[in-house]
Amino acid sequence: MSTEPVTLMVARRVASERYNDFMIWLREGELLATDFPGYLGSGVLAPPPGDDEFQMIFRFTDEHTMAAWEHSASRRAWLERGKGLFAQPHEHRALGIDAWFGSGLRQPPRWKQTVAIWLAFFPVSLCFNLVFGTLLADIPLVTRVLLSTLALTPLMTYLFIPLVTRLLAPWLQGTRSAALPRRASPSTSS
Repeated sequence: MSTEPVTLMVARRVASERYNDFMIWLREGELLATDFPGYLGSGVLAPPPGDDEFQMIFRFTDEHTMAAWEHSASRRAWLERGKGLFAQPHEHRALGIDAWFGSGLRQPPRWKQTVAIWLAFFPVSLCFNLVFGTLLADIPLVTRVLLSTLALTPLMTYLFIPLVTRLLAPWLQGTRSAALPRRASPSTSS
């Protein structure tokens, strides 16, 4: 089994009259997942106008911790309670940074992934150095880099890179429209 973080992306079609029930069910699943060791976060991407397919994302530290959640009795009971709220589930797993660049869609070329990561990293790193640069200037280089990477890595992983990849989705995927974000944080899936 992989020791890389693993992301499960699930697409579910939801009838408009069941939207509120579905969202309540999703939040229940999010709360359930937070009780499992290795849970890193979850998120929901709302469908574009005229579509009814929600993208739900769950992220765990590795395949072992995700498998424990996936095969748990509490998750099975949660899925059972959700029957009738959605149709046509489709699952896709991604490891490492590939999870940032698609939810069942083809992966963009590595050069586009590189540009997207850089577009997220450069302004955040610049702001960090503008705000904290003078405070950290007298600290040895290794400690300074350690502190900045400890602060910036979670921000990049959970906030800025997902945000940039959503904003650049049409360009990354070579399409004209992208799914509208429902929430900024990674949320619930099956």
